[in-house]
Amino acid sequence: MFRPTPGALNSHLLEERPANLPSQLYVHGGRRPTSFSVVIFEPAGPRYQSLTKLSQFQQIAQLGLPLWLRVTGLWDKDLIRTCLAELAVPEILLPPLLEVPQRPRVDCLGEALLVVLHQLSFARDPSHLISAQVGFLLLPNLLVTVEEAPTAESFPDLTHWLVGQLGAVEHRDLDDILHFLVDELLDALFPMLEQINNRLDDLEEVVLRDPEPKHLNRTFRYRSHLRTIRNQIWPLRHQIHVLLRQQQQLLGPEALGGFQEMGEIVGMLFESTDLLRNQCDAITQAYGASIGNRMNQIMKTLTILTSIFAPLTFIAGIYGMNFEHMPELRWRYGYAACLVIMTIVASVQAFWLWRRGWFRDWTAPR
Repeated sequence: MFRPTPGALNSHLLEERPANLPSQLYVHGGRRPTSFSVVIFEPAGPRYQSLTKLSQFQQIAQLGLPLWLRVTGLWDKDLIRTCLAELAVPEILLPPLLEVPQRPRVDCLGEALLVVLHQLSFARDPSHLISAQVGFLLLPNLLVTVEEAPTAESFPDLTHWLVGQLGAVEHRDLDDILHFLVDELLDALFPMLEQINNRLDDLEEVVLRDPEPKHLNRTFRYRSHLRTIRNQIWPLRHQIHVLLRQQQQLLGPEALGGFQEMGEIVGMLFESTDLLRNQCDAITQAYGASIGNRMNQIMKTLTILTSIFAPLTFIAGIYGMNFEHMPELRWRYGYAACLVIMTIVASVQAFWLWRRGWFRDWTAPR
């Protein structure tokens, strides 16, 4: 029996996609072709089967066995609704799964559990982040996963492990599979954060040695990625705690323990993103400090040149005056003497500035 609170099943669309579209969606014009497959948990062991006809849905529905139905691609939403209706999936549960992009959510609806996440990954260029929505719906004896754009096969590691097992054992319960699937999506974020951390370390060293605007742009881009990841995991912190307090009947003790660990993982991800965002701020500050030091070095160089040439300009200005009675103008060696005096004055002043450490370059890498 479903007991949704008012507005719980409304479609909460995001204003924009968390990141760029996957390449598969670009190739297929924004939506990947729809395909169906199922893992049937028979007494002899799980069996994998591709579904291409509506009659096949009717046949597996009559078996009365636990099913893991995988839907990939949202090209034909009407076909998805028709096929899920054969498995007695209520129509009211489908909008959050089929409309993209949705806000991340974990909703407990009596005899149904709805989870919507975004699978984040890097493109070939790590500075570009891509996302694809993945929805999970847990019902009695039925687990439905709806993937917007899987990279290859739908959850290949878990599928191959299940198909390779023999006999029906307790750890193949659908609630545990749901926990494993959600945990797989969250665990994929840790290597991404580690990769961002390594690149930020390199950027920090480069910015201190040779600051350039392109390095600051890369820092801002990684900060944007961290903000995207943080926004995707932020709603899960509260919703997982609410799920654990409600004691969902579809979740067994192992699955409840798994979701409790999942809440801790979400907390670790949240803290990691905050630490990396602080590192981005530190890189920005280091960039500003390096640019300031470089500008100070330039101003110091100009000040040294001005200080050296100021007395020379003063001497040249005196002898450039057009007074009639200037005895030095009639000296035979006046020109040479003036140059010697100017050279001595410049040398003495340059030596004095050198002794005071003005010629030391504080921006050079050490």
